[in-house]
Amino acid sequence: MIPLFGVAACSGSKDTDKTAAPENATVDTNNYFRDVAAAAELDFVHVNGASSRKYLPEIMGAGGSVLDYDNDGWMDIYLVQSGQLPGSDVAVSAGGNRLFRNRGDGTFDDVTSSARVGDTGYGMGAAAADYDNDGDADLYVVNFGRDVLYRNNGDGTFTDVSTASGIDDQAWGSSAAFFDADGDGLLDLYVVNYLEFAVADHIDCGSPSEGVFSYCHPDVYEMQADVFYRGDGQGGFTDATAASGLLDTSGHGKGLGVVASDLDDDGDADLYVANDSTPNYLYRNLGDGQFEEVGLFTGTSHNDDGMTEAGMGTDAGDVNGDGLPDLIVTNLSAETNALYLGGEDFFDYGTRAAGLYEGSLMPVGFGVDFLDVDNDTDLDLFVTNGHVIDNIELTDDSQSFRQPSQLFLNDGTGRFSLVDAGLAGDIAKPGVGRGTMTFDYDNDGRLDVVVTRNNEAVNLYRNEWQGSGSWIGFELRGKTGNRDAIGARVTVEADGRRMVEEKKAGSSYQTSGDPRLHLGLGNADIATRVTVRWPGGGEDVFENLAGGRYYRLVEGATAPAPLPEP
Repeated sequence: MIPLFGVAACSGSKDTDKTAAPENATVDTNNYFRDVAAAAELDFVHVNGASSRKYLPEIMGAGGSVLDYDNDGWMDIYLVQSGQLPGSDVAVSAGGNRLFRNRGDGTFDDVTSSARVGDTGYGMGAAAADYDNDGDADLYVVNFGRDVLYRNNGDGTFTDVSTASGIDDQAWGSSAAFFDADGDGLLDLYVVNYLEFAVADHIDCGSPSEGVFSYCHPDVYEMQADVFYRGDGQGGFTDATAASGLLDTSGHGKGLGVVASDLDDDGDADLYVANDSTPNYLYRNLGDGQFEEVGLFTGTSHNDDGMTEAGMGTDAGDVNGDGLPDLIVTNLSAETNALYLGGEDFFDYGTRAAGLYEGSLMPVGFGVDFLDVDNDTDLDLFVTNGHVIDNIELTDDSQSFRQPSQLFLNDGTGRFSLVDAGLAGDIAKPGVGRGTMTFDYDNDGRLDVVVTRNNEAVNLYRNEWQGSGSWIGFELRGKTGNRDAIGARVTVEADGRRMVEEKKAGSSYQTSGDPRLHLGLGNADIATRVTVRWPGGGEDVFENLAGGRYYRLVEGATAPAPLPEP
């Protein structure tokens, strides 16, 4: 493996001796997660505007993004709203997307109006990154219809620069990922589009003659090709889909989830796209921002029976400790979620061997994140579930529309076990799950999870596991590459263990999570060696970092860089 390089240090909380939690979020049992959305004043309810015609976009949204929009060291939440479709026979006033500022005391404040980010399009997902390298997080909103790019002005407000930047895509989008495709220090953007669907061309599915309607299978509609935008260095983007080898002319496509990651460890970012009932795509970066689709060749396009599956969400992470990213894809019921174990050139289908087959056979998976939920040095798995047929109980008594989320614990070798409902906590309560955002909202070193719902209230699951080990976190700042250091790879060595994490901006399903990297240290109190490989290939090393705090790692720095004060 190529070594990585380290950088600077300081605490990431407003009070270095305290963490924040709502007063009524106290622990009375040792469960993993407690829903504290109400206590945290995260009062968001998704509205899909569903009608009796069952327009397909109604059932597919919606997600959001975690970001620190005001650079105060506390993670904020942007949630995407849907609303009313043209021609819908249900009158809905959803109010648009909402930005919730983390107050640092365990609660959130709705700052949508003052921040000017309340897009009222029919929302699907979002991704956040500092695309213009000016020091603050910007927002890209993916819609069924015109997408929106909000540039952060650095004063608590945003400006809609969609048209001026050249990236107001009009297709039915689902997810997006920022990354630097060509290593020029400028962030590029990949937008996953789903189907060629228009309300005027809606097809009635189910049994219309009997008055029973259902949401159509994606096979009913043609694919909508994804779009790749290359950053131009002037604050704008150029559609480079065809020029970069990313134009999908196969007729398959039908993408829902995406993750950008250096899957072959050659120093540049590759793309993996989860497609719905068609082959998944792995676009290998050829080193100059040109891509080649190698999903079939690498063994990541189908399951172990050679069948396509209904890919929804996806994430990348090293689950077996070999230093190479592995891939997870959530799928429809009776298909199981798919785990692809990374190698130098090929992936192995690892679902059965990893213990993920039985637990994922019945649910319909959407959002998915690798995370070290108990800080024991290995990546666990969080999956958000919810069916796509709201009346599924009429035709299949083994299924339900509302389904519980799932937590799978890693035993350290890449084999997982499903946490039972009694220990899982509030995530075991059923809902129509869609997006999953992992982040440390209260800066206590235990990873929390936001789950977005379709036509239901959002959940904020606070991690309250009392058996958690030590941890260490990193906020990365690039100098020669993109300022967010998206694509940087961090290797942490502690107590004989070696953990690898990569910074991403967009994954799971219609979401992007905490921009900081978080790694569990288990019983170790110190990370003896932290190696960072920055975008562009430079490396730094930092030694003997104490656990239990966040560090700011700045490319090329030799001394700790301070994190924001309260």
